[in-house]
Amino acid sequence: MKKIALIFGITGQDGAYLSRLLLKKKYIVHGVIRRSSSFNTERIDEIYVDPHNKTNFKLHYGDLSDSLSVLKVIKKIQPDEIYNLGAQSHVQVSFQVPEYTANVDALGALRILDSIRTCKLENKTKFYQAGTSEMFGSAKPPQNEKTMFYPRSPYAVAKLYAHWVTINYREAYGIFACNGILFNHESPMRGETFVTKKIVKSLCKIKLASNEKLYLGNLYAKRDWGHAKDYVVAMWKMMQKKAPKDYVISTGKQYSVKYFLNLVAKELKLKLTWKGKGLRECGYLNNKKLILIDKNYFRPTEVESLLGDSRKAKKELNWNPSFNLKKLVKDMVIQELKSLGVK
Repeated sequence: MKKIALIFGITGQDGAYLSRLLLKKKYIVHGVIRRSSSFNTERIDEIYVDPHNKTNFKLHYGDLSDSLSVLKVIKKIQPDEIYNLGAQSHVQVSFQVPEYTANVDALGALRILDSIRTCKLENKTKFYQAGTSEMFGSAKPPQNEKTMFYPRSPYAVAKLYAHWVTINYREAYGIFACNGILFNHESPMRGETFVTKKIVKSLCKIKLASNEKLYLGNLYAKRDWGHAKDYVVAMWKMMQKKAPKDYVISTGKQYSVKYFLNLVAKELKLKLTWKGKGLRECGYLNNKKLILIDKNYFRPTEVESLLGDSRKAKKELNWNPSFNLKKLVKDMVIQELKSLGVK
């Protein structure tokens, strides 16, 4: 019998990589997408086929903010594994739409867990909750499973609720429910509003003779960046354990946004120099002033330093990242140039 997986957030970066991984492992994969007047399935278009044909990849309309749609899809599919990757996942945006962020990111997880309980699937269905390093916020690095949380955004607070309600349903109802506390993970499929993708996209355009300016916020925020392709493997490995546990997933290496920028420029063979300090710091690419600081891109409460300690995952899951930052940047740059027509 083939395993059946249900993925919330299947059209996102992680959902797209996880779908491919599970299909390679001969799963039947179901995904939940929100109804829209335009298709938002670019990341999974190559694996989606006409539903009239026999396929192991199926899509359903639903929404994490709608209890009934969540319950109906779980009752209909009765999956072996549910991966909750759906979220309003942009930290800065969460300050602008805090209530919506809480509804989807916090209560969305509760809706899935309670649907598992309502459908009496406690002994059948395993649940994975996508946590985030943002829950650590101001906690002193390095951060691991025993580090105290200190969330610094509505997004992080909502994810912390989801984290604890996952533990609560595990302990209260015996559901196989686990949390993956994933540190920043990027890829060519990263959304365009996220800083890494924004930097890669802008510098690739500049490489092709654009004079478009790049506006950024805190250049000195430090992050632990990995590749989404590695991190979805960790998700799957967590779900194959006999007992559910929570794991930090990270590379254990930390770099600033400015370092990331310098690395992208180097990969593209662009000459990058810096002048000024604070909000007046500017980056010159091939002697053109094209990188500027915009105070509007600073968060109301900044998270300065995230660095993961994933020794537990390496030991118990036998998981190790295959991408370092240089390889990640190279992958993102190559794919971005391809999308801009460069062979």
